[in-house]
Amino acid sequence: MTNLNEMLEKISEFLKTEAKTETIMGEQFKLGEFICVPVMSVGLGFGGGGGEGKAISKNKQEGEGEGKGAGAGLGMGPVGFLVTKGNEIQFISTRSSKGLSMVFEKLPDLLEKYLQKNSEKATA
Repeated sequence: MTNLNEMLEKISEFLKTEAKTETIMGEQFKLGEFICVPVMSVGLGFGGGGGEGKAISKNKQEGEGEGKGAGAGLGMGPVGFLVTKGNEIQFISTRSSKGLSMVFEKLPDLLEKYLQKNSEKATA
């Protein structure tokens, strides 16, 4: 049980230092007239199991066995961008079937069209 407690303590320390606002909300950058802030998602998962049993081999010998295992995973990835222009703020998702590279290539045009459309709706 000591190993489990040590592992949980180390994971807690990691989360305190790495899964913070600066990690989730990236550093802002300017793209033309737009100020963009990348938004990330962080996921953490744990699993474990064990078992034991008795068996008789092909040559009629009895045996016993047991096994245990555990695993953990941490994943981070981009979700989108918070984008501002003047007093307007919008969230632009990067999740698409064609991937993140397409978003970066088209980001300036997409932002302009998206914000223009919302401005037109607001004034109508």
